[in-house]
Amino acid sequence: MTRLSTGADAAPAPTGLLSRFVGVITSPKATFENVAAHPRWLGMLALTFGITLVCAVGPLFTEWGQQASLDQQVQFMESFGATINDEAYARMQDQMRIAPYTTAAGIVFGGAVMLLVVTGILFGVFTAAMGGNATFKQLFAVVVHAGVISALAQLFAAPLNYARGSLSSTTNLAVLLPMLDEGSFVAQFLGMIDLFMVWYVVVLAIGLAVLYRRRTQPIAVSLFAVYGVIAIVVALVKSAFGGSN
Repeated sequence: MTRLSTGADAAPAPTGLLSRFVGVITSPKATFENVAAHPRWLGMLALTFGITLVCAVGPLFTEWGQQASLDQQVQFMESFGATINDEAYARMQDQMRIAPYTTAAGIVFGGAVMLLVVTGILFGVFTAAMGGNATFKQLFAVVVHAGVISALAQLFAAPLNYARGSLSSTTNLAVLLPMLDEGSFVAQFLGMIDLFMVWYVVVLAIGLAVLYRRRTQPIAVSLFAVYGVIAIVVALVKSAFGGSN
């Protein structure tokens, strides 16, 4: 009887951590074939989290980084209709002293939980519901390796943020259309569409297609549909409050 394949039958030789990091960017299909055959995830998790910590937490030890983070928090809260008075602003300003540590904890623990949640959902859909035979470890390794794109986004944004003195996104589609009313639905929706997030979805779709021996396009379409629904819901809520990006 022919055994169903998960991409590990003719197992390629395992590749090194840096080779896999670069491979996710330059040749994701071949890289995910290697990841499926050798589902090692700890080193890549440490590397991607390490890059994110340096890029996201490092600025919070500086005066400009704390102010930029505070401005971003205020803008985010106001985009959902919150009103920040002087007392609340002063309290938030005082809390910036511990922001590097709370942000680091959020990245490590929140990021780990999010990876497990995403893997669990995908496992339920592709393995449990659709009859795929990949293991949870294989799938988790694929999800972790797709995070290379998120780490790359941090590396891209860090020098730009320092030069601008701001932590606001420079890679969402709303940046390309500054003439739009910031509180409008269109501006809010475009603000939710980040170019690196689009790249991440494509890479994740390739990884899932390799792991489950399916076509990439239907998986990518499904993932983009979910992304689009989330973006629409957030944009509707923020535009209802007249928020800004």
